[in-house]
Amino acid sequence: TSVYLLSRLTESFFVVSLDEISTRLRMPSDVAGATLMAIGSSAPELAIAMIALLTHGGTHSDIGIGAIVGSALFNVLVITGVAALVNPLVVKFRIITRDAIVYVLSLALLLWTFRDGIITLWEAISFVVLYLGYLALLFFWSRCRTEGSQQYREPTKTPHQQQEPTDTSGPISLHTDHILRLLLGDPRRSYLRTFSISVALIALLSWVLVESGIILSGALGIDPLIVALTIIAGGTSVPDMISSIVVARQGRGDMAVSNALGSNIFDILVGLGLPWIIIMLSGRPAVFVGTTGL
Repeated sequence: TSVYLLSRLTESFFVVSLDEISTRLRMPSDVAGATLMAIGSSAPELAIAMIALLTHGGTHSDIGIGAIVGSALFNVLVITGVAALVNPLVVKFRIITRDAIVYVLSLALLLWTFRDGIITLWEAISFVVLYLGYLALLFFWSRCRTEGSQQYREPTKTPHQQQEPTDTSGPISLHTDHILRLLLGDPRRSYLRTFSISVALIALLSWVLVESGIILSGALGIDPLIVALTIIAGGTSVPDMISSIVVARQGRGDMAVSNALGSNIFDILVGLGLPWIIIMLSGRPAVFVGTTGL
């Protein structure tokens, strides 16, 4: 239930409100996708990582890190594969190479910081710095494309703006969306209200998901890390998968793959780096991570 509510809340309300915010700020589509859209689709992973750090105990820490690592695997392998099954992907080599190089650098930084099982403040800051460098690259890339072709001067709707409600809605989801709309309001008109309440609900549902994962692992007698790498990671990646399927049907294969890679970059650099920074600035000298299972 928590996974389903997270997917509906994120896809139908939180991400839509971020769409509206990015449109009003007149952000380039690439930059909006790498920042606001990445935050929207990766909000559950970010909330789970933060909750895991705030809750003392090795089990919670394993759940938080495992959810992000497992989500990255799910995005690259499952989302890309499913999108290709929906429609053969035609990708632009330069765009995919750009995102893949940054993703590889993110993984290299992750392995380097995990080498001793201790995360220091400067190591955590390096994660966010690399993400800011990625944003700078996107701004530069967008400017070059805009100057080179008139078509990029026209506003481009994001996958979530182009998606029709009937694409993913069934009887149950329609009732769920109706209830959420009463609480959150119209994400296009009351986008600030929707954004604020969605953040609180995502945090609450993520906490329930973490605790449920721990209970499930205990009931089945398996390592909580396995539950995080599979069930929780797959559930929190549902919004990314829906987005990639939509753009794949529209014949934009490069966007489908970039969506998966961009979410992975955000998950690793911000989803892990930002909570680490907040925790250490609040008084903890360092963050200890269990690297054996990972």
